Amino acid sequence: MDIDPIKKVTDVRRHGVEQLSKRRDTAFKRFPLVFTLLGTFGVVATWDGFQRLIVKVPAIQRNPVITLIVGILALLVTGTLYKKL
Repeated sequence: MDIDPIKKVTDVRRHGVEQLSKRRDTAFKRFPLVFTLLGTFGVVATWDGFQRLIVKVPAIQRNPVITLIVGILALLVTGTLYKKL
């Protein structure tokens, strides 16, 4: 009776992922407000960080059209990549 070590490792990993998924799901169900507030804080902190970074670039301060063009290009590129995935 041969036991395949790769299959054993895969089974252990799968079991661990299943257990962690159950805990994650129950934590979100038990504390939806906490997770919502943390997600909101993350978005706002990222937005504020980008704004502060943009203010430090003199070329963008003088010509805000650059920000608009770069932003539209970033959205187009990420949208194109998303469609390909």
